[in-house]
Amino acid sequence: MTRLTHHLALLVVALALPLTACQAQPSATLAAANSAATEAATSASPVVVNLPDFTPLVERAGPAVVYIEATSGGRDDDGGRADQAPEQEIPEIFRRFFGPGFPGVPQQPGPRFGRSSGSGFIISADGYVLTNHHVIDGADEVVVRLSDRRELVAKVVGSDALSDVALLKLDAKGLPMLRIGDSRNLKPGQWVMAIGSPFGFEHSVTAGIVSGVGRRSADRTQQYVPFIQTDVAINRGNSGGPLLDTRGEVVGINSQIFSNTGGFMGVSFAIPIEVAMNAAEQLKTGGTVKRGQLGVQIQDVDRELARSYGMERPMGAAVTSVTPGSAAEKAGIKLGDVITAFDGQEIHRSSDLPPLVGATTPGTRATVKLLRDGKPRELAVVLDTLSESSLLGGVAAPREAAGSNVLGLAVDELPAAARSQLGLQEGEGVRVVGVEGAAARRAGIAPGDVILMVGSREVGSVADFDAALGGVSSGDSVRLLVRNAQGARFVAITAR
Repeated sequence: MTRLTHHLALLVVALALPLTACQAQPSATLAAANSAATEAATSASPVVVNLPDFTPLVERAGPAVVYIEATSGGRDDDGGRADQAPEQEIPEIFRRFFGPGFPGVPQQPGPRFGRSSGSGFIISADGYVLTNHHVIDGADEVVVRLSDRRELVAKVVGSDALSDVALLKLDAKGLPMLRIGDSRNLKPGQWVMAIGSPFGFEHSVTAGIVSGVGRRSADRTQQYVPFIQTDVAINRGNSGGPLLDTRGEVVGINSQIFSNTGGFMGVSFAIPIEVAMNAAEQLKTGGTVKRGQLGVQIQDVDRELARSYGMERPMGAAVTSVTPGSAAEKAGIKLGDVITAFDGQEIHRSSDLPPLVGATTPGTRATVKLLRDGKPRELAVVLDTLSESSLLGGVAAPREAAGSNVLGLAVDELPAAARSQLGLQEGEGVRVVGVEGAAARRAGIAPGDVILMVGSREVGSVADFDAALGGVSSGDSVRLLVRNAQGARFVAITAR
């Protein structure tokens, strides 16, 4: 190698060394900077955004939610439970809707030992607690466990089966309490949340949306409650706990589920807080809950019935029976009337009427709007007090919408024995002895049923029945009032 070549090589090495050092130093700095930026971005920006965060709501409302344990009856010889399936192991939906007599459900009466559990929430700092009637029904002792783990024996101030509301009182002061909201503003699609103790897991939180409002319960004794339907997960032990809106205010009491298995299947029901607070106030001041009573049996108006009434669309509650001496009879309400509004509130379905009537104080003067023979009328009615014996006389049991002649029906005179058995008077009704028309069969008419009215005309003999059909032509919609052992109902049949 020549001297010149050697010097050139040294120069290249000398120049390369600073360049390599310069490249290595920025590379490490850049990696550190990138790591810091990534960490900052990760902590600052959540991956999933725009989802509701219930954390503040739970922190604020949770301390006012309580666990409730109710015990009743005696114990067997070894101090354990009586020789039957433990009540808390029976799905609540079965205990709730089938009650005593269902296999495994504790029988009444008897010195059996039973324990049930549920949830509740504090509504006043001096210890008033709301829960469900069915959580504490028949209990000899009710123990309430607070969020701070204190356990207090509660006094049952009162309990109301028809609304499924119970009011308890704790001997304590300065307790955390929930704010009462307004369920009347709830709409399907709104977020709601439940806090309770499903299966004994205290202070469990579930959330979902309102699925519907003004729902009728499968339990006919609770026809006076327009339930809130949600998809919030509710299970055994959630009963009596609060349903909260996004402001943290109570809008309902979780009460029921609809299930084919006994577990949650996406449909749950809550008692509107207005209904619950009304019941609680009456229980606190008088020990019982009083409700208004109209004195009618009613049913939905379906498409065929609406057509027979000359209505543009199905709506209202068709009157299938009027109790003698009731407020309805005194006001002039008659069989076949369709009640379309009560005290300014429109009646869309028959299930809309009982909650409105029940929430009205007995003795109140109310206005009833109805259709009679296709013409609107307005009547004033003074409500009676609801009696226990009339509970099964509200909304007619669901059935399919209720020849020979144009209806495909064969009728005969009604024997005195059958008339007496149905509580009818002389000259009321004719008996169906044959059903030949397809429309009549679809309407659910069967031999043995009694026809009381054709259109707006009462019939008490075969001659009356034939005369009422005298002006009916093929294709006309004919309304009949049909009576059997299950009650009275209107059906509409298209003449053949």
